[in-house]
Amino acid sequence: MTTSLEQLKVLRRALLPVLVAAVVAGVLAATTDGADAGAKANGLQHVTLIGDSVATALPLDNVAVQILRSGDDLDLEVAPCRRLVNPSCPPSPPNTMDLIRQRGAALGPNIVMVVGYNEYADEWADSVETTLDAFERVGIERIFWLTMIGHYPYLKMNDELRAAAEKHPKLTVVDWYGHSKNHPEWFQDDGLHLGGIGAQAMARLIRRKLVDAGVAVPPVLVKTHTLPVARHGKPYSARLQAVSGRRPYAWSVAGRLPLGLHLRPSGVLWGVARARPGLFTLTVRAKDAIGQIDTRKLVLRLR
Repeated sequence: MTTSLEQLKVLRRALLPVLVAAVVAGVLAATTDGADAGAKANGLQHVTLIGDSVATALPLDNVAVQILRSGDDLDLEVAPCRRLVNPSCPPSPPNTMDLIRQRGAALGPNIVMVVGYNEYADEWADSVETTLDAFERVGIERIFWLTMIGHYPYLKMNDELRAAAEKHPKLTVVDWYGHSKNHPEWFQDDGLHLGGIGAQAMARLIRRKLVDAGVAVPPVLVKTHTLPVARHGKPYSARLQAVSGRRPYAWSVAGRLPLGLHLRPSGVLWGVARARPGLFTLTVRAKDAIGQIDTRKLVLRLR
């Protein structure tokens, strides 16, 4: 039997969600256990991100995953065609209500929602209310719900989501539409699904909102900008400073320090400089107690 080009295209469209779901499931299974164990050991807040096909780009991009996992205990529940209350479209993953029934309080206390693109627009407001009520019953404390990019009916649905937030204090609407609408380079050809840099942009927006809400630990930042002048053959001491993140910090330096100088893990740069006078560029690194890292290049003048 001869298969036409149009038949092949239809078959491809039918199989694509199934293939995406299989790949995402494999990625999540490979990355979740170790990361979750480390996060729980550090006492981080648990966050579950529930998403549809737009969110499936997140676990497929290592940088996006790293951003999302910074400062929290993240669980990714993303699948193409997910809906809120109505049965999900093929490949028919559990809808959001199914996840709530299956996992209950284990989802919480913090939820990020990237769901809505597969919904019936005339039922959206009621489905959102039903979902929020279900989250309330299982003890979810905070819900962060991203608005949708695109045109009608998504803009109207975004307005209905904001109206729901006025009645539900636990709901925070995250303006993905406003954040991304002037960045077509973040999206695939359909203007909805994300490319790699789009996944990273969405991850950064979510991360920032979690930090602002006190859910995620903020990133560690090297505060030191300048170093005191060192003098050849004289004792030298300077303490590096960092802020934010979670203490204690562990300090290190990339490459070699000038002869005679040493950097303690506590951040004290000390010793007796034996190198020839000149300018030395040092790349110092601060690592906080949960593994977040910041680096900075500092110039040391040796006279």
